[in-house]
Amino acid sequence: MFKERLTSLIALTLVSFVLAGCAGQDTEPQPLPETPEEPRDATPPATAQPEEFADFDDMGRPVDPRTGRLLDRTFYFDLDRSNIRPADLAVLEMHAQILNRNAGKSVVIEGHCDERGTREYNLALGERRSDAIRRFLTSAGVSSRQIETVSYGEERPEDPGHDEAAWQRNRRAVLIYR
Repeated sequence: MFKERLTSLIALTLVSFVLAGCAGQDTEPQPLPETPEEPRDATPPATAQPEEFADFDDMGRPVDPRTGRLLDRTFYFDLDRSNIRPADLAVLEMHAQILNRNAGKSVVIEGHCDERGTREYNLALGERRSDAIRRFLTSAGVSSRQIETVSYGEERPEDPGHDEAAWQRNRRAVLIYR
C-alpha cells in the first residue's frame, strides 16, 4: 500500500507541475516587440576609423589628413640660428608623409632672414635655414629629387617693419608646393 500511495503522490505532483506550467501560457501568440528595420544593404558605421581627408585642398595646398585643416608651411627661426624648433617637428613630419605619398609633388624651400647683417651673411643664413628643413625631410624618407632650396636672405621680408616683431616674422623658411 505504501508503494501505491507513493506512486500516486508522484503522479499527482507531476500532473500539478504540468498544469501549473500550462496555466502560465497564453493560447494566443504575443506580438514581437517592434524594432526598426535596417536596410539590408546598409554599410556599418565607421566608428573605429576616423575620416581621412585628401593630402591637398582644391588649390593644391597641403592639409592635415586627420583634420582637413591647412598645414603650416612657414617655420620661424631664432636670431642667427638655423635650428628647427621642436614645436615644428610634428608638422614637418606630416609634410614628409604627404611628400612620400605623392611622389609626383615637389617642394621649394625658401630661406629668409631679417634685415640685420650683411647681404652675404643673410644669404648664407637663409641657405642654412632651408637646408635644415631639407635635411629633416630627406631623413624622413622624402626623395631629394622632390626638394629644391633657395635663399632670399633679407630680400623678401614678410613684414616690412624695422622692429623686433617684424624681424621675428622675417626669420623663416617657407615650403612652396609644386
